[in-house]
Amino acid sequence: VQLQASGGGLVQAGGSLRLSCAASGNIFSRYTMGWYRQAPGKQRDLVAQITSAGSTNYADSVKGRFTISVDNAKNTVHLQMNSLRPEDTAVYYCNVRTQRTVWAREYDYWGQGTQVTVSS
Repeated sequence: VQLQASGGGLVQAGGSLRLSCAASGNIFSRYTMGWYRQAPGKQRDLVAQITSAGSTNYADSVKGRFTISVDNAKNTVHLQMNSLRPEDTAVYYCNVRTQRTVWAREYDYWGQGTQVTVSS
């Protein structure tokens, strides 16, 4: 499985960006797709994730501003980011974890990062 992320860029505070991550290859029907971010000198943290059951989870810092969604037909996960703040500046990475059944091995894939820079 290969993940291709796109949509990063430079935006002013208060603006919006939409990140997309297209997965090519075999994604099982049981999956978790998500976005993580890493700012310089900091660890990589979860931003948002969505499961094949439709459950979503967001970091407290982005709740109400970011929305994660998935297009199953295109194996693509999106992250709509609104009301962006300078502290959202980071490299954003998409991640897919997938397994055939709940008892099977879980496969873990990462995309290349995409830079998001929010100017004040």
